[in-house]
Amino acid sequence: MREIPITELGVKIGQVEDTAGATGCTVFIREQGMCAGLDVRGGGPASRETELLKPLANAQMIHAVVLAGGSAFGLGTANGVMAYLEEHGIGLDVGVTKVPLVVQSDLFDLTVGDASARPDSAMGYEAAMRALEAPNYRDGNYGAGCGATVGKCAGMACCMKSGIGSYAVELGALKIGAVVAVNAFGDIFDPRTGRKVAGLLTEDKTGFRSTTELMTERMAPNDNKFVGNTTLGVVMTNAAFHKAQLCKIAGMAHDGYARSIRPVHTSVDGDSIYALSAGDVPADQDLVGTLAAEVMSEAVLRAVRSAESAYGFPAARDLSF
Repeated sequence: MREIPITELGVKIGQVEDTAGATGCTVFIREQGMCAGLDVRGGGPASRETELLKPLANAQMIHAVVLAGGSAFGLGTANGVMAYLEEHGIGLDVGVTKVPLVVQSDLFDLTVGDASARPDSAMGYEAAMRALEAPNYRDGNYGAGCGATVGKCAGMACCMKSGIGSYAVELGALKIGAVVAVNAFGDIFDPRTGRKVAGLLTEDKTGFRSTTELMTERMAPNDNKFVGNTTLGVVMTNAAFHKAQLCKIAGMAHDGYARSIRPVHTSVDGDSIYALSAGDVPADQDLVGTLAAEVMSEAVLRAVRSAESAYGFPAARDLSF
């Protein structure tokens, strides 16, 4: 098994960010369509058209996935993606036009930069254009990861800057990879060493505190618990699967979240993972689900390690402890 670029998975990726406002979007497109599944484990998702991915829904393929900031305000980003795809004849043929099937999930970044800055239709249009004409995916403070932060149990004063990350591997003819915008309530750990790499800082920012321990100390329900979170991931493979299988693979990929983020899947996160099939390679569902968890865990680590300090929030690369 060897590492490969995330761009070799048969899905085109475009990113746009508003660096002043600290928000952005990442768009995944396959012109001929792709089978897709979804598993949502967090209690607070902001999403659009995700009902399409339930096994009983009629649609068997979609054309794009959008990950964006802006919380629910950013859900209009998909309008721009749809407009660009329709202009280029990409979508479900309904006779009078082609309707692009676009699903979207958003994370909360309104407290990072300018609360009035949100991804919109124009940003979605530009990201779709970049995906198809000049794919520009990069790990770090880009796209949906522009305003991402982690370790927010004590509010924004003691959290850290995160970003978007990716990791992909090849095993024979099989390819699988993950992209994830890490905007977690919890702390980030390297599962190989057990070492914390990002998360809740001490008040003087000279070390880490444990989110789990702080929650334990408080014990009583906290009505003011900080809610600006949500980790959004996409697993992509060239293996051939249908919707129901991809929903299971997406569920198994959440094990990657659990290995690297603690706590995870809380009521104040909207943790979601899409799984996309963009090929026809025969493969075992359980093997691909197992590998999905592996690549997702590594993508989480790369998201925090590739992030740069910004907006007053330190990044892992700049820590001295």
